[in-house]
Amino acid sequence: MIQQKHLSNLYLLLLIVLSCSNCQSKHRLTKPNIIIMLVDDAGYADFGFNGCQDLETPNIDRLASQGVVFTDAHVSASVCGPSRAGLITGRYQQRFGFECNPPSDGVLSLDEKTMASVLKIAGYTTAAFGKWHLGAQEGYRPTERGFDYYWGFLAGGRSYFPNPRQDVKGNIRAITENTQHVTFDGYLTDRLGDQAVAFIDRNKEKPFFMYWSPNAVHTPMEAMEEDLARYRGHPRQKLAALTWALYRAVGHITNKLEEDKLLDNTLIFFLSDNGGATNNQSINLPFKGFKGNEFEAGHRVGFFITWPAAFPSGGTFTGLTSALDIFATAVDAAAVEKPEDLALDGVSLLPFLTKEQTGSPHRALFWRKDEMAAARVENHKLVRVERLPSALYDLDQDLGETNNLSATNTELFQSINSEIVRWETSLMDPLWTEGAVWDTITWMIHQDLMLNRPVRAKGPGQLKRFLEEQDGKVEVTSVKK
Repeated sequence: MIQQKHLSNLYLLLLIVLSCSNCQSKHRLTKPNIIIMLVDDAGYADFGFNGCQDLETPNIDRLASQGVVFTDAHVSASVCGPSRAGLITGRYQQRFGFECNPPSDGVLSLDEKTMASVLKIAGYTTAAFGKWHLGAQEGYRPTERGFDYYWGFLAGGRSYFPNPRQDVKGNIRAITENTQHVTFDGYLTDRLGDQAVAFIDRNKEKPFFMYWSPNAVHTPMEAMEEDLARYRGHPRQKLAALTWALYRAVGHITNKLEEDKLLDNTLIFFLSDNGGATNNQSINLPFKGFKGNEFEAGHRVGFFITWPAAFPSGGTFTGLTSALDIFATAVDAAAVEKPEDLALDGVSLLPFLTKEQTGSPHRALFWRKDEMAAARVENHKLVRVERLPSALYDLDQDLGETNNLSATNTELFQSINSEIVRWETSLMDPLWTEGAVWDTITWMIHQDLMLNRPVRAKGPGQLKRFLEEQDGKVEVTSVKK
């Protein structure tokens, strides 16, 4: 009797062990793949999921319909490099000096952990494709910052076609595979889609993290002849053609996920690195401004998240959200234990997506780019520019940021301004700026937008013409003394 009872206990213990083992195996199998699709300089109003009518983005819109669209989502900077630094670290990039677009020798500090490095330690195979813009020097390239594989270019931009001046060994605009110089044929957006599909095919049996960062729709406005022909007579022909190629590449990737039955358990983030630029035919309506400034169009972006296995599709989310949240959301989804020394500024969006939590992920968000800064506190926005009066806007009533309330709501104005100052105590001075010419242009743009008047100069050529026309009658200076 005792022996039989002993055998029964052993049998029960075996069942428990097998059950736990099966649970662990199931957990490994259901750990999601994670993909960030980070496009370049796209206008808020230039995707069908945000209401665009004249540009075709059906594959992107179909993917958005399988998830949740965020209507009040922001990146942490209004230009490419700093925005990417904030996203990949989950921290305000001003904390480590990456505040402005980097010079050729500008790098992301090695003291900062990247999302790839954390997910790699947790067992993910990691890969990056396309634009890097976070350091071209040895020790700072993607495969040295947590990525197992890289195919793309290290600079902030390049041609979409093979270019004999750029595609030479040692040029940071040339294509590298890992750290080796390679060449490509055809159109770069298509090749980046092909490379992503090949990576999925090689790694479909284990969880992977993919940072897919095409240069579309950044200048130069180069497109395939057949894509241009599709939009002959279109008022935004070049952008329409660039966007159609982007649609094609996204469709190529998502079709591969569907074919391999991976889409259901893949967490996908889709967004632009900043607002639409002035030189790529983009539209940011209904917002004021554009790439490079602290008004809404500079940093509010089209953004959606899909993960069919975890939360239902359809609908929108209106809470205040940041690209800083992507890191925290990814490690939460992957059930990764965050390193103790990693202090993220973002929060996980999963509780909001699964409806376990309501409200807004953030009460306040902050921006700073050299002489310009801004804060969003609930529905109010403060824009501060050195040597200019600051402006306060109520975005609930004035989404276009035209009615300055700083003189009539002084208590709130002072409160939000104090919050910016407190936030700045945790930052360091920028390691570089964008140079006297662009610093001046950016300052002038902010002055014009704050006064609700036409922008005088959006680039160096326009600045030169403006100063020549004034013939010394005005002095424009914005560079810090």
